[in-house]
Amino acid sequence: MTAATPEVDPFTRPYWDAAAEGRLLVRHCAACDRVHHYPREFCPYCWSEDVTWRRASGRATLYTWSVVHRNDLPPFGDRVPYVAAVVDLAEGPRMMTEVVGCPEAELRIGMQLYVAFRAGTEDGGDGGDGVTVPVFRPDPR
Repeated sequence: MTAATPEVDPFTRPYWDAAAEGRLLVRHCAACDRVHHYPREFCPYCWSEDVTWRRASGRATLYTWSVVHRNDLPPFGDRVPYVAAVVDLAEGPRMMTEVVGCPEAELRIGMQLYVAFRAGTEDGGDGGDGVTVPVFRPDPR
């Protein structure tokens, strides 16, 4: 496993399995009815442990981005330049990700994006160790 590879453990396994199936999950708190991302076993708002996985719509708004021209960590070095971004999911949480399929000159704060998935390979390429990761592209609508 490389330093850039997400660590899959029993708690996060449903998130990564869903990503491999083309679904983005967030955590939902039954106590305060809020969602959060990144996955945690408790609600960061009310500290309740009554949280479950919920499917996200896949819609997001671009909050900010940066074009990365140099990264020596595998697997990123083979993909430079790439767009590292922060998006606001339609459900509310903010998420770190990558924007794909959009020239840098067309990126705009507030632009509508939709989730896509980069399948990893067993040899550590792209997603690394077979882990599929969510990325975002311009909303086709």
